[in-house]
Amino acid sequence: MPAQHSLRLDGDEAGAIHDEVVLGESSASESEYQHALEVVFDAENLHRRKSSLVSADGPKLALQRAKRRADTACFVHSLLEKERRARKGKTSDDLNDIVEDVSGDKDTDDHEATTHSRLLTKKQLSDMAWGVRELSKRLGSVRLKLKVKTVFLLTKAHDENLIWYTRGVAQWLLSKERDTPYIVYVEETLKDNHKFDAKGLISQDPSYERRLKYWTNELCAKHPHTFDLVVTLGGDGTVLYASWLFQRVVPPVLSFALGSLGFLTKFDFDGYQDTLSTAFREGITVALRLRFEATVMRTQYKGDGQLPDLVEELIGEECDNNHTHKPNGTYEVLNDIVVDRGPNPTMSAIEIFGDDEHFTTVQADGVCVATPTGSTAYNLAAGGSLCHPENPVILVTAICAHTLSFRPIILPDTIVLRLGVPYDARTSSWASFDGRERVELHRGDYVTISASRYPFANVMTQGRRSEDWVNSISRTLQWNSRQRQKAFVEWENEAKK
Repeated sequence: MPAQHSLRLDGDEAGAIHDEVVLGESSASESEYQHALEVVFDAENLHRRKSSLVSADGPKLALQRAKRRADTACFVHSLLEKERRARKGKTSDDLNDIVEDVSGDKDTDDHEATTHSRLLTKKQLSDMAWGVRELSKRLGSVRLKLKVKTVFLLTKAHDENLIWYTRGVAQWLLSKERDTPYIVYVEETLKDNHKFDAKGLISQDPSYERRLKYWTNELCAKHPHTFDLVVTLGGDGTVLYASWLFQRVVPPVLSFALGSLGFLTKFDFDGYQDTLSTAFREGITVALRLRFEATVMRTQYKGDGQLPDLVEELIGEECDNNHTHKPNGTYEVLNDIVVDRGPNPTMSAIEIFGDDEHFTTVQADGVCVATPTGSTAYNLAAGGSLCHPENPVILVTAICAHTLSFRPIILPDTIVLRLGVPYDARTSSWASFDGRERVELHRGDYVTISASRYPFANVMTQGRRSEDWVNSISRTLQWNSRQRQKAFVEWENEAKK
């Protein structure tokens, strides 16, 4: 999704999506791309805590960017904006009706200021989730024809076999036999890797030197528009790593199965040449997978005076000049957020809040909050439900709860969850995000979890979305695998003879 691309829909109506979507040229700048389709919140809304507010830019700059949101270079966000305007019958200028509050704390993210999903009003969050779901349904029946020029290759850099496969794919893409002179990005660690042998690859053709480039984590975070398509070689963990690298807009991800399971890897590597050729020539089918946005909130209590009550802080009234918490890092998550006891020998005490209500206090080894995609991961191991990835839900499962009555629950994706450590807890807890970036939560800290505005665009095989998921849980997890019960053998009654 490079900066020079924008969406062009076949047909007259802006909201209409036909059998084919083509990406054409646009003059959208990098700044416009980075801030495309930011949803800001109403300063008069009373359903979000002041201490949670994270300001984006000044009001004037926010209004200027609001006028340019329709020019986003990301085809997913372009479609979302078209869908929003088609439903409401308004132009993009109507986004100016939503005014951003600038009284909150500054975001800790240095390279991009944004308004987070947890700050949206209930209606805005609901509309956003509805728009993503509707678009995902429509994308399942269309092919997106991308003008691919830049391909991002991702693999396990420590696996020699996969490095060799990556070299083969890079060589095939760089070959002059291709109709397009593709630019290929591989991980920077492969630059001096003897197995990848970049110098030997370049020696085959001098033009390879300017078309073979190397990506870094910083490039992925700050300039996701550089890449038109992400190709992963590995297992589900490699796909999760792609989601982790692109913490905002995610280019379409086409994944080849070279791992153990394969819930997210939809294509056989043996036929990668035909698969890629077909994708470039005929287009791709994309499924949008729900991601979570998780923000760590740190308490401002300094130990002076009476010990606060976390429940009262999060659902009670708050003074204008007394923010109880401030944000300390935001993460986009494809699988799950886990809050657990970490290295502590005793179980954790975790308060669970939904919107403005206190749900319960869990005493357990931890709590797993999973997306539908993550239902087959830690959620499954903890006894949670299996969930089709197209379901708009949040799965909450306790890990070894010290009670007989706790059962996993499934919540709508329009709810804002908070998992916090009470001030009187015996120990701290630890939070992890897709198994990465392990963060300690001290007494009084909490994590806010809500549906993300940046879904994960997963390239699917044509016409087999539901079947693929059922087949994958049957194949990899042996779902409902059991010897069939024998039928009765009827004996004949003597009287009938």
